Amino acid sequence: MDFSLNDEQRLFRDTLRSFVEREIKPVARSYEQSGRYPTEIVAGLRELGLFGLVIPEEYGGLGADTVSFALTFEEISRGWMGVAGVLGSHSVACWMLAKHGTEEQRTRFLPDLATGARRTGIALTEPGAGTDLQGITTTARRDGDSYVVNGTKMWITNARHADPLPVLVKTDPTAQPAHRGMSILLVEAGTPGFEVTADIGKLGYKGPESCEVVLTDVRVPAANLLGGTEGRGLQQALSALETGRINIAARGVGIAQRAYEEALDYARTRTAFGGPIGDFQAIQLRLAEIAVRLQSARLMTYWAASRMDDGVRMDTESGLAKIAASEAALACATDAMRIHGGYGYSTEFEIERLYRDAPLLSIGEGTNDVLRTVVAKALLAGRASIG
Repeated sequence: MDFSLNDEQRLFRDTLRSFVEREIKPVARSYEQSGRYPTEIVAGLRELGLFGLVIPEEYGGLGADTVSFALTFEEISRGWMGVAGVLGSHSVACWMLAKHGTEEQRTRFLPDLATGARRTGIALTEPGAGTDLQGITTTARRDGDSYVVNGTKMWITNARHADPLPVLVKTDPTAQPAHRGMSILLVEAGTPGFEVTADIGKLGYKGPESCEVVLTDVRVPAANLLGGTEGRGLQQALSALETGRINIAARGVGIAQRAYEEALDYARTRTAFGGPIGDFQAIQLRLAEIAVRLQSARLMTYWAASRMDDGVRMDTESGLAKIAASEAALACATDAMRIHGGYGYSTEFEIERLYRDAPLLSIGEGTNDVLRTVVAKALLAGRASIG
């Protein structure tokens, strides 16, 4: 359904859908099962200009609105959620650089990031600090015109391709509260001491690498301090994560949509006891529940995206959308697997991949349980309201 999409957004969605049908869906299963990196698909994303999705037009990007941003990740995830991860981390980092970077930083990095000549990601999580970003231990000590960085980051998408990689550090480890001593440094590829040490094995979300990154006496020019001012790193990261949660919500909608399509087709074509299984009330109930969850998640996601386009503070809205859509993705994938029966558990069908990809969405960009407490506190404090 088109809801309130304008003509430009509808055309954009249709172009993406055609690309996914042609370039992603036919190869996703074989690529995922063989561990093949989606090099050709990434090249297609570059040709469509999608690496410049959130980059302003003045720096060579598309300058897309947030609803179009959500449409992008919904459609790509409908084909293969792993590919959405390649573009997602890049886009969140580009949005942060465009919003918070100095003019010199934007001019130096954004044009190449817009074309995909450069790619990026975002290095926040550590072995002992995920949702609790104030607990990071990576440090950056000022030494003349540079910072010397030491620490370890985990679960970093695009780590082997990022140039630069924004890294959250503590420029003042003694600051209280801790966020006042946190900054983001743009670490360029090839800098001595910057090493990608491992690709982390995963249940799902295959395709993009998720890496451990070790920084040992990495010397980063002071000119690469995001925004040029220390102590603003956590604020910069959290503002980017608002966009990131729209990204995650849209991925959830894409997975739920694909689960719906696969389940509906199977219910129509699979026969048992003399007729299609879609004639059985138990199957009908599951199909209806998938449809309810899917459309509810889509509406919530588009609503949050439109709020961002209106310039409204939307940390609560993006949190609500992320919770709703990620939970819908897992529930829809599970119900679709049940409709498929034993075949849903087979690697010959799409459902088992959707079932493995979906759980990540309830963890990434802030776990759903933590986001629930954030939403509740905003409601109790009157910073947000429903209705």
